Amino acid sequence: MSAFAKLFMNFALTLSPWEVSMPDMNDNYLNRDLSWLEFNRRVLHQAYDESLPLLERVRFLSIFNSNLDEFVMKRIGYLNRLILRGVNRVAADDISPNYLLQQVRQEVDSLSQERDEYLESTIIPELKNIGVEVLDWAELTTEEKESTKLYFRENIFPILTPLAIDPAHPFPFLSNLSFSLAIQLHAPKKQESLYARLKVPDILPQWHRLPSDEERFRMVPLYQIIENHLGELFPDMSIEAVMAFRVTRNADIKTVSDDVEDLLDVVEEELRQRRLAESIRLEYSSSTIKPMLRLMQRELELEEEDLYKVSGSFIHHSLGEIANLPLSEHHYSPWVPVMPPDLKDDSGNMMDIIKNKDILVHHPYESFSASVEHFLKDAVNDPDVYAIKMTLYRTDDNSPLIPLLIQAAEKGKQVVVVVELKARFDEARNIYWGEVLENAGVHVVYGVVGLKTHSKIALVIRKEKDRFRLYSHIGTGNYNSSTAKLYTDIGLFTSDKKITSEVVQVFNYLTGLSAKKDYKHLLVSPVNMRSRFIELIKAEIQNHKNGKPAKIIAKMNSLQDREIIDELYKASQAGVEIQLIVRGFCSLRPGVPGLSDNIRVYSTVGRFLEHSRIYYFQNAAEREPDGLFYIGSADWMYRNLNKRVEVISPIEAPELKAELWHLLDANLHDKRLTWKLLSDGTYEQPKDLQASGLHDYFMQYYKKR
Repeated sequence: MSAFAKLFMNFALTLSPWEVSMPDMNDNYLNRDLSWLEFNRRVLHQAYDESLPLLERVRFLSIFNSNLDEFVMKRIGYLNRLILRGVNRVAADDISPNYLLQQVRQEVDSLSQERDEYLESTIIPELKNIGVEVLDWAELTTEEKESTKLYFRENIFPILTPLAIDPAHPFPFLSNLSFSLAIQLHAPKKQESLYARLKVPDILPQWHRLPSDEERFRMVPLYQIIENHLGELFPDMSIEAVMAFRVTRNADIKTVSDDVEDLLDVVEEELRQRRLAESIRLEYSSSTIKPMLRLMQRELELEEEDLYKVSGSFIHHSLGEIANLPLSEHHYSPWVPVMPPDLKDDSGNMMDIIKNKDILVHHPYESFSASVEHFLKDAVNDPDVYAIKMTLYRTDDNSPLIPLLIQAAEKGKQVVVVVELKARFDEARNIYWGEVLENAGVHVVYGVVGLKTHSKIALVIRKEKDRFRLYSHIGTGNYNSSTAKLYTDIGLFTSDKKITSEVVQVFNYLTGLSAKKDYKHLLVSPVNMRSRFIELIKAEIQNHKNGKPAKIIAKMNSLQDREIIDELYKASQAGVEIQLIVRGFCSLRPGVPGLSDNIRVYSTVGRFLEHSRIYYFQNAAEREPDGLFYIGSADWMYRNLNKRVEVISPIEAPELKAELWHLLDANLHDKRLTWKLLSDGTYEQPKDLQASGLHDYFMQYYKKR
């Protein structure tokens, strides 16, 4: 790394959104949106980490870009909607949406510029050192340009569709995240310039590998190939200027109420509305065509602050292809999930194992296919299984679970699948899978009106002798075989009647009109989860007052719910030790004298996405692992506790409690991947950059076990 790059990196890491938007220190809460952007800064930091394989650092840049796109679509879209409605404050924050939007825009711009600078100054030169040359068109040899011309004519030219922009041709529709070229042309014998838009096809690879030896990758971006062959699209015209640009549209769409007759129609309408939603960001290249830029700004109804200039090559949105190059020495060593110890004998029926003991699995260290898929496969093939029930929030395009559910229906089993249509950005996929399942004879239910079904539960009903026995899986992550290799999640398999009898009631709530309120074991939102968590926090306060052991440890994706935060503040003020592991945004302000002295907040960012939700309360236990443990689908967010159907399950077997304690303890003692949240909203970097880190530790642990 150059001296300039190191200086830039050190400077960049000291910047924080709180420098421009920090609320008054008397404010008890950190702003959700700025905290979310601070999380993405931690993701960007992974690209700076020279101890990681280079292509994995490129992958973190790609993840950063995807996260930033999602933030802009969701949160800037949300703030715009508040402003249009005349709302004068953001949720519970005592801050105007106009002011917050200004701060958010500045931070998005700052992060984008930081990314561009680091990509150009450090990542591209380092890629060249390993034989990956990220080239501009001008750097190609004469022979390479000739070979690329043939590639353009045969593989690109036929599918391009230039669209003129003039009085006879209205301004074209620009779809969300579409990447295009704006072109200024001049026709013979015409005085005025002409303009056109050309979409860069997203169905083609965004990088073209030039002919070279096998050990070298000379890569030129697709958009530059198109840009340098525009003469073939506009013969006899002079190309005066070209500007690359990309449009982002609002994803925070609110159409009609959920309280309608057909939820499927509502979601399909929301998808149509999202496609047509207002634009909220325009990224454009440094080769600006000012008249075209102003035209787009006017047509897209954007403010000056919504225009983001991209420094250098316009390649940040396509870095995933570079990260996937087949150079094994510049990737993480492959990780193959291990077989869970209790399931090593895969010749028998998994339910016969679960009948005798609860099983806890930890993905991606332990195999999803050897546990969850195995469980469902056994249920499908077991003639004594009469019914299978399951929730689907996000699943993969080539899900192995869908064919299994169809097979079960074809075998005459009763199969019920609760498909959540409103899983944001997965609506179209879920509509498709819902229709596929229905056509195969599966009973498909689209959940409870007004609530998202976010719980991750499956239930198998099996006839054993003269009675039915229930088997259940309760997880923290989606039934998605792809993300199960990338996300850390926990899953419980149990036949415990106390748990399975209540899982049945949850499905009755989802598919029928059950109004059960007295869940004694499960925490179910929006029924009893909030009240039970508050009771558990208050119990720790009372235990501490009575001189008994008291402690709270909670691991989740995000923390925002004000009521829960206030209860944690009360517990801290009473002297209860609280440790929170919050991967993403966190609205709780830790370590404030008199408010949160006894609260510490950590965030782990690394090779795997920390996704598991684990809640621990010491409950006066002398031995810490003997306390109360819960796992499930919900974060401490208002939406999870009030607007979604979520399920949290207790873990009662002593050996499983010991496993969860080990997991939490390892998280809290990691010094490589874990950041510490300070009271001013900034994060303190990991202390030991030479250590192996939490994810490496668990890979070795499970491999040995």
